[in-house]
Amino acid sequence: MSTAFRPSLTEWRKSSYSDPQGQGNCVEIAEAYAASHGVIAIRDSKNPTGEPLLVSVDAWHAFTAAVSAGELGSI
Repeated sequence: MSTAFRPSLTEWRKSSYSDPQGQGNCVEIAEAYAASHGVIAIRDSKNPTGEPLLVSVDAWHAFTAAVSAGELGSI
C-alpha cells in the first residue's frame, strides 16, 4: 500500500476567512492527514489537483500563532 499523499482521497477544510461563494483567494488544509502522518497539507482551493504544501504540525502551529498575534502584519 502506498503512503504517498493523495489529495483526492483527503478531506479538506476551507479557511473560515474564505469567500463563501469560492470566488476569492482560498486556502484549504487537511487536518486529519496530520493525525496519521505528522504533517499539515495546505492547498489553494482554486487548484485542487495541484501539489499541496506539506509542513510539520509544529511549523503550522507556529505560523498560525504568529498570524493570530499580528506578528506578520495585516493580511
